Amino acid sequence: MSDFKFIQPEGWAPAKGYANGIVATGRQLFIAGQIGWNGAGQFETDDFVAQVEQALNNIAAVLRAAGGRPEHLVRLNWYVTNKSEYVARQRELGEAYRRVLGRHFPAMTLLVVAGLLEPRAKVEIEATAVLPE
Repeated sequence: MSDFKFIQPEGWAPAKGYANGIVATGRQLFIAGQIGWNGAGQFETDDFVAQVEQALNNIAAVLRAAGGRPEHLVRLNWYVTNKSEYVARQRELGEAYRRVLGRHFPAMTLLVVAGLLEPRAKVEIEATAVLPE
C-alpha cells in the first residue's frame, strides 16, 4: 500500500466525509473528470445520484486499470450543476459513495458550475491517486 498520512490541524473540527489534507508517497495517477455515463459513453439515467455513482464507478475502473484501489485516492474535485439537489440528497450520495469507494475519504473540493460540456451531465468528478511503488 502507498504511504499515507491524514492531516488534521490541531484544534480544528473533524472533517466529515473528506480529509483536510493527505501526505502520500508513491506513483501519482491523475484521473480525468468522469461524468455519469457508462464505458461506452452513453447515459443510462438523468438521476443525479445515479450519475454520481456512475462517475465514481468510472473513477474506480481507471484506478483498477492502473493497479490501484479506492484507498489510493488522495483528492476528488466535484463539479455539480445543482447545489440544491446535492444538499437535499446528501444521504443518498453518501450511500452511493460508500458502495463504490468504501469509507476512504480523501481531500475533496465541491464546486457548483453553470453547466458541463455534456448537456445531460449533472456531475463531473476528477481524481488524483497515489499508487504503491
